[in-house]
Amino acid sequence: MTTIPQLATILQTVLGPVADAVAKGSGFMQRHSKLTGSKFTQTLVLGHLEDGEATLTDLTSTAQALGVDITPQGLDQRFTKSAAAMMKGVLDYAVQQVIASDPAALPLLQRFTSVCLIDSSTIALPEVLAAVWAGCGNQTDQAGAALKIHLRLDMLTGALTGPAITSGRTHDRSSTVAAAPLPSGALRLADVGYFSLAAMQAMSGDQVYWLSRIQANTAVFDSTGQRQVLSRFLDAQADTADLGVTVGVHERVPCRLIAQRVPDEVAEQRRRRIREEGKRRGQRVSEERLRLAAWTIYITNVPASLLSVAEALVLGRMRWQIELLIKLWKSHGHIDESRSEKPWHILCDVYAKLLAMLIQHWLVLVTVWRYVDRSLSKAAKMIQKHVRDLETHFTDESELTEALITLTRCLSKSCRMNKSHKDPRTFQLLQGLG
Repeated sequence: MTTIPQLATILQTVLGPVADAVAKGSGFMQRHSKLTGSKFTQTLVLGHLEDGEATLTDLTSTAQALGVDITPQGLDQRFTKSAAAMMKGVLDYAVQQVIASDPAALPLLQRFTSVCLIDSSTIALPEVLAAVWAGCGNQTDQAGAALKIHLRLDMLTGALTGPAITSGRTHDRSSTVAAAPLPSGALRLADVGYFSLAAMQAMSGDQVYWLSRIQANTAVFDSTGQRQVLSRFLDAQADTADLGVTVGVHERVPCRLIAQRVPDEVAEQRRRRIREEGKRRGQRVSEERLRLAAWTIYITNVPASLLSVAEALVLGRMRWQIELLIKLWKSHGHIDESRSEKPWHILCDVYAKLLAMLIQHWLVLVTVWRYVDRSLSKAAKMIQKHVRDLETHFTDESELTEALITLTRCLSKSCRMNKSHKDPRTFQLLQGLG
């Protein structure tokens, strides 16, 4: 586990000497200036940690707290191409830091060496930045310039891999996060965008477990080797199924097919969404896909002796936790927004806000991650209230450590979720299956 004093040292290093070194390499610091690379980085990162929608005036106030006297106009002039390169370099260094908590006390998760969730999100950029980050740009609803962030979250220790940044047109399966190896005995949960039978086969060979929704049109063969139409295959089962199958025409990956029939009203809601998505994309929706909306379906290589059907269904639901984390980064951290219309300023904002959200996650890890009922949204709001105290004491390691200890006390008392009896939260379901 990363301790609070260790985190204080890491924060000062990343936003201090590392930022200055990267600033020199990027060309940001070509002459002596009161706004050094480290002070510029601290101003943007801590300023946006305090307020994801901070104005230039707000950021100059942050600079004042850090000991730099500068006007909004003077700060605005520093958002250059070299400044963006510097912020990207500091972010790249930060994501290499290993920050983790003691494992959450959930017996179901502790059956595995790690429980990793993987997801990505795209951020649209001004067209002029297409040479830096190329978007898809071949559809009317997609930008010609965009970057994609890729994340992997370990639900046991909270350790975060990423955000790794690629161009917006990069396929999820091609990211370094998706390809990063997992330890033997780990469990991987990812959206269908990461669906790859070859990868699943390789993970099984490495004794890594996986649990995934099944991609449309994937070939399914029963225990006799007979190919099945999946909807008919399931309709012949009870409301819950746990079947030994192989998937893939060429790969023939052995796995369990786990399925549960959903209520009719849920199935109809899914079909409406499927039809709407098909209409938006200009694609025809197959009848097979509409019939399969009546089921929640997973495939997995986790043996039944280690994971029951009920447990698999709860773990499948847990995959949403990383989507909720990205949603929090957007709604609270505003990582996909900028007050500026200047391309390099916008790119600086994206990098700085991503770094701010990474630091926010680090703060959660060393304070409240060990609580299974932690609330990330409440924690984000509480951290926001204490950022100015961190800014004031940032240069003194002992004072920064004390400020972090004070933050820990506040978070541990007020950043927990209430239980819900009508619609149990994920942590409640996990506890109930432990």
